[in-house]
Amino acid sequence: MKTDAIFYELIRELPQIFFELIGKPETNTEIYKFTAPEIKQQSFRLDGLFSTLSEGV
Repeated sequence: MKTDAIFYELIRELPQIFFELIGKPETNTEIYKFTAPEIKQQSFRLDGLFSTLSEGV
């Protein structure tokens, strides 16, 4: 499975689009970061992941 580069870049650059698509346009995108981590387990990869930023960052 390959990462969909177009969607990855779009969501990375404009994260509010993701939240609009899931019906949460009022979400504060400043508290999230978007990554595409690869988990070391026979090619199990997450193509995109929003996670909250740590306090103090």
